[in-house]
Amino acid sequence: MSKIDLYDPKWIEMVFEGKNKEYGAYVLRSGTSSRNLKSLLILLIAAALIGGYLVYKVQADKAAAERTAYMEQLEISKLKEQARNEERDKPNVEKPKIEPIKELPQVRETQKFTAPVIKKDELVKEDNQMKAMDELDANTAVGIKDQEGTKDRTIEAARVAVVEAAPVEVTEVVQQEVSQKIHEVVEQPPQFPGGQAALLSWLSQNIHYPPVAEENGIYGRVVVSFVVESDGSISNVQVVRGVDPSLDKEAVRVTKAMPKWLPGKQNGQAVRVKYNLPVTFKLQ
Repeated sequence: MSKIDLYDPKWIEMVFEGKNKEYGAYVLRSGTSSRNLKSLLILLIAAALIGGYLVYKVQADKAAAERTAYMEQLEISKLKEQARNEERDKPNVEKPKIEPIKELPQVRETQKFTAPVIKKDELVKEDNQMKAMDELDANTAVGIKDQEGTKDRTIEAARVAVVEAAPVEVTEVVQQEVSQKIHEVVEQPPQFPGGQAALLSWLSQNIHYPPVAEENGIYGRVVVSFVVESDGSISNVQVVRGVDPSLDKEAVRVTKAMPKWLPGKQNGQAVRVKYNLPVTFKLQ
């Protein structure tokens, strides 16, 4: 038995041979092939349109993300350049000069023994003879109290060394003031763990768009200023340029919630550094 192609109209002619072809069944079956082809064609066109739209959507989102990242990087570069210009325009402050500690040699007590010489009375000069009490000059003051001199001169030398070493406390105070200073430009700026890309990714995952701002269609870029401490923690969070109270509050919250940064360094030592960060809010 040969196979029958249901899409071939010949079998319909065979079935309805000698019958009333004006009947509705013949009309329906004779148009089945054309209807199937039209349906398949419509399905292919719809699939092509949907696929093209999805590809365009993905490319548009990627281009928008790249453009946003570029603008944020440009804004950060401008802020850094402004901070460098401000630091360069500041007057130079001379650091206090600290004299090094003088090392004094150890002083030892020295004594010299002089042997007595016996001479005749006529050979002794008058200047070398001991005068009697009544022959002394009236202007010469004679005390009645014996005053003992210093025998151990090593102690005196130690006291002088202590006096000379006292200015060391000034060095400690100056170092303490330097550690508390907030720098704006340093040799090695502070950095978010993982770099700039990790920072943008962390912000996008942790920012909660305020419902009030979302309902009212409010969006924009909030610039936040904060200090990266010498241990990497965040402090002194402030809004430098705001957009809306709700967006400003969320930018401050997400900044305070950031993990510890890699601290900035000056002369190889971790220091406090001021940092400006733009936080972008955009509606989807």
